[in-house]
Amino acid sequence: MKRVILVAGLLALGVTAALAESSVVEQRQALMKQMGGETKTTGGMLRGQEPFDLAKAQAALKTISTNAKKASSLFPESSKATTEKTEALPAIWDSKATFDSSFSKLEQDAQAAMSSIKDEASFKAEFPKVLQNCGTCHKTFRKG
Repeated sequence: MKRVILVAGLLALGVTAALAESSVVEQRQALMKQMGGETKTTGGMLRGQEPFDLAKAQAALKTISTNAKKASSLFPESSKATTEKTEALPAIWDSKATFDSSFSKLEQDAQAAMSSIKDEASFKAEFPKVLQNCGTCHKTFRKG
């Protein structure tokens, strides 16, 4: 009887751990999609496809900054072996300090841009510096 309870407990623990990892992957994907949505809006402003809107630019930077603070914790070592569809490369965990520092830099650059962007000219000068972080990280740590 004790053995049955022990096996059932271990099985429940394994299922709970799998669900927790699923949640982490889903959380990070949602976080990244949210940042991607913000870059679509601001990218349109950068290309002149949408009129410049300081409030939208500042809101995008705030989202990027906030999400960059959260992102590193959503890539625990245990999520490396997930069976879920993800574009995260093993390089994330092989170079975790570099990966984490890329989010720190993104957050710092977004904060700096929030302080310095006051008009369309400063937006066009500063926002690409924030976006450069995204491209650098994607080239190293993301499939595709």
